Amino acid sequence: MGEQRLARWYFGGLASCGAACCTHPLDLLKVHLQTQQVNTMGGGQMAVHIVRTQGLLALYNGLSASLLRQITYSTTRFAIYEVAKQHLGSSTGEPLPFYKRVLLAGFAGACGGFVGTPGDMVNVRMQNDIKLPVNERRNYKHALDGLVRVIKEEGVSRLFRGASTATFRAVLMTIGQLSFYDQIKSLLLGTPYFSDNLTCHFTSSLAAGAIATTMTQPVDVIKTRAMNASPGEFRNLWHIITYTAKLGPLGFFKGYIPAFVRLGPHTILTFIFFEQLRKNYGILK
Repeated sequence: MGEQRLARWYFGGLASCGAACCTHPLDLLKVHLQTQQVNTMGGGQMAVHIVRTQGLLALYNGLSASLLRQITYSTTRFAIYEVAKQHLGSSTGEPLPFYKRVLLAGFAGACGGFVGTPGDMVNVRMQNDIKLPVNERRNYKHALDGLVRVIKEEGVSRLFRGASTATFRAVLMTIGQLSFYDQIKSLLLGTPYFSDNLTCHFTSSLAAGAIATTMTQPVDVIKTRAMNASPGEFRNLWHIITYTAKLGPLGFFKGYIPAFVRLGPHTILTFIFFEQLRKNYGILK
């Protein structure tokens, strides 16, 4: 048998940052579609409008905040999940059963979601800034400038506006991505048609991305509205839910196609980068 290599705690954060650099324009389009109350543009029309009015580089507005979010959110959830999975697996000598992976992923996602909320909020604001009238734009220079200005202008507590929905979304996202990726990969490796290679990683991550998108889209819409809201615009979480419900059930799935188009490649790239880091630089068991 070949040598088994295990992931270091920071591999997930590095892999997620690499994926974010590739998929950021799709994430920006998703935010724009989720924050429009009237269905005036589709994803393609929105992309053309942004490039025509703001230039090609406008598709990368908020990239520094996206990277900050991955460094905090993804590093935390991958680190907790991988380290705990390796520790629990080594103590029993057997792979963890699926239900334990789900519980572990849920806990890791909750921790990552809370830690990553400030970066996520600044990310949403920076991406949505070009939609606002010039006199209403926040014009954050970069992610750290956004954090400092939010603290000065709105208080520290504002950094965690939407933390409840962000955390809940992160729980579902991490379950959909990490635990389902592991489970699907195990099932594929149990057949004679797959081995631990790029094809297996691609197939497993594509399926995990589809599952995660479906699980998280309603929460993602609510989270985006909460983070992008002006002070006093919404009274509470229920107010945001009822406001979104005026669009009908599909209002909670606004931006679903761009979300999957973004999350699918992001999940695929994350796990491909992650597996390559594990394969080439992983800890030998």
